[in-house]
Amino acid sequence: MAAVCQPRRALVEIPAPQPKISARMRRSYLEILSARMAPSSPLPRGRNATANSKRVQSLDADIGGGWNGRIEEQCEKMEEHHTPLSNQQLVQLIRSLILVEQSQEPRILTSDLKYLQEDLQLKKANVYRSIPYSRFGSNRDAHCYRKAYPHLVAFKVSCQEWGQVLLRNKEWDSVLEHTLLAWRYTSELPQWDTVSHNALREQCFSILAAHSLTALQHRRPEPSRGRELLRRLKIAQVHSQSIRPCILELQRILGHAEDSSMDTK
Repeated sequence: MAAVCQPRRALVEIPAPQPKISARMRRSYLEILSARMAPSSPLPRGRNATANSKRVQSLDADIGGGWNGRIEEQCEKMEEHHTPLSNQQLVQLIRSLILVEQSQEPRILTSDLKYLQEDLQLKKANVYRSIPYSRFGSNRDAHCYRKAYPHLVAFKVSCQEWGQVLLRNKEWDSVLEHTLLAWRYTSELPQWDTVSHNALREQCFSILAAHSLTALQHRRPEPSRGRELLRRLKIAQVHSQSIRPCILELQRILGHAEDSSMDTK
């Protein structure tokens, strides 16, 4: 009599239901700004604790001013509607990030132009990294321009905001050096096939020239320093004629200096 084969029952472990994962795992722009504004190190104890707490409170008050409220409202709107950033929203976001960066240690950052140079170098590198390179067609066409546009705006805002910080601090020599430094990096930005796409590049030149002209109107350099600046400004004129008013102003200053030296003799 054949033996009856009974099928073996496999024990299958049913996993516990997993919790629902939220769809939005990325941090919002407001959370990024809040994280950057948070103090990175605890306050020291002792006599300096009160002074440091007051300084942090004043810094928080400056940061939490009108622009912070506008950015918060704008971020909430973007999260609700899930719409792409417009040009104006993009400029506001980049400017707010730069303002937060400036508010950390403005005197340390602006006293050393090396930091500003590294900032411009990084933003210029981001422009070229964003350009898709291909064997076919031009990498300076409208498609590549749209890819690089946010980084071009970031470069322009950096030139504008850091120059204004130096002007507010009345660091006139640093303004002139920053102008010539940023002028060189601006000249190294890509030139696009469509002429209208080069408008941001020309706007950077105009902003830097305006900063330099303001510095020259507030402080007259020494003759030796003025001649050196005049030589460098004439070299910068090769890239854009926006620097010409600065050259004329510096020539006028040097002319007055020579006239006064002749009178003293």
